[in-house]
Amino acid sequence: MSGNTGAPGPDLRQAFEAPPGRDEAVGLEVEVGLIHSGSRNNASYPQALAFLVDIVRHFDGEPLLDGANLVGVGLGDGGAFTLETGGALEYSSPPFPTVAAAVSNAHRRLEMAACVGASHGLVLFTGGITPFVSAAGIAWNPKPRVRIMREYFRGLGRDGAHADEVMGLILSAQTSLDYTDTDDLMTKLRLLVRASPVVAALFVNSPIAARQQTGALSRRMQYWRCFDPSRCGVLGFALDPGAGVEDLIDWAASLPMIYRVVAGDHVAAPPVSFRHAVERGFGDGTSPTSADWALHLSQVWPHVRVRHTLETRLADAPPWPSFGAGAALWAGLAYDPDARKTANDLLSGLSAAEIDRACVDVAVKGLSAMIGPYLVQDVARELLRLSRNGLHTRVLAGKEAPEALALLDPIDEVCDTMQTFADHALDAWNRGEQHFLSTFSIPVD
Repeated sequence: MSGNTGAPGPDLRQAFEAPPGRDEAVGLEVEVGLIHSGSRNNASYPQALAFLVDIVRHFDGEPLLDGANLVGVGLGDGGAFTLETGGALEYSSPPFPTVAAAVSNAHRRLEMAACVGASHGLVLFTGGITPFVSAAGIAWNPKPRVRIMREYFRGLGRDGAHADEVMGLILSAQTSLDYTDTDDLMTKLRLLVRASPVVAALFVNSPIAARQQTGALSRRMQYWRCFDPSRCGVLGFALDPGAGVEDLIDWAASLPMIYRVVAGDHVAAPPVSFRHAVERGFGDGTSPTSADWALHLSQVWPHVRVRHTLETRLADAPPWPSFGAGAALWAGLAYDPDARKTANDLLSGLSAAEIDRACVDVAVKGLSAMIGPYLVQDVARELLRLSRNGLHTRVLAGKEAPEALALLDPIDEVCDTMQTFADHALDAWNRGEQHFLSTFSIPVD
């Protein structure tokens, strides 16, 4: 396909081709609230800026700029700290060959960052949502794309009703998994799409929003349903055993970009599908490039996002001591062939509608929800068994460290007792805001 300049269009398939000989590594993205310990508001940009300047010095990092604004710190090993749109802090790890190494790295880096934060009167808060402020109190950072995105979502009406909360308040702990070729991509994607609501039930952890008990176990999951549903949710096409990368491309290319980068500046993209832009151009004499395609793929947020890796996105982040559990669960299921096949077979009868309905149910009921004809707790128990077996097999093969198995213990307990992280959060909240903040903050030695 080509645009109106006569230049060839980007190779859309190339973004999903694994490099030859790729190993199955694990990466983590951990979003934590950056909260002022006194007011309990999100850190303002000047407060976050002072913190980031200190992070640069402490980690001997490279300042990451958006225009003239400092918005992150690049680290020598490929990891990074970045300031999210509403002031949260994200740590993105480099890929590691084992879950244990990835978790250890993130654990060490974030605890060091918490020590830096303490010197600025800031705490690093873990969980599914920053609970102390409403959307009206979000401390938006000065990234140019923030204004463009907020205007875009406001234009969606009801479908974008909770965009500010999603952009400015929610937190997560995402796992990035590798695929070795396009067939492996689709097999793993199918599993991750099917299992995501069940895994999310093990991690529900956002029952408080704007200082109110919401009646939900995951207010975060509810917010996502009003954040442009066309870009989010269940990738239903992936459930078809015959689905391939072309279906993934068709889905993404049917959506418009939200913003582009032109001459170094973020600008609103025209309201045309990416496919239309490839065939006819953007209307300003330019046509999409491979960089535009990569940027577009960062502007979709389904439960499992595919770029150069598979990113799991649905579940809330757990409390700090348990933050590695999600990565361990996903790696045990996805990276062991027997566990992957058995789990896919177990969930093969689920439809996209049943998976979507389970997400609605899980947000309120957690493990007591249903997914298709099954009780989520029963499916979760089986997925945990398969994941533990998968991790154990990898340990025996020298592909994983033995300590990875213990990372599953907290969610085994959740499944057995039916006491979710959200239940513990409600108990902590009822003891007072200061107790709640202390309970869910990264400790400072």
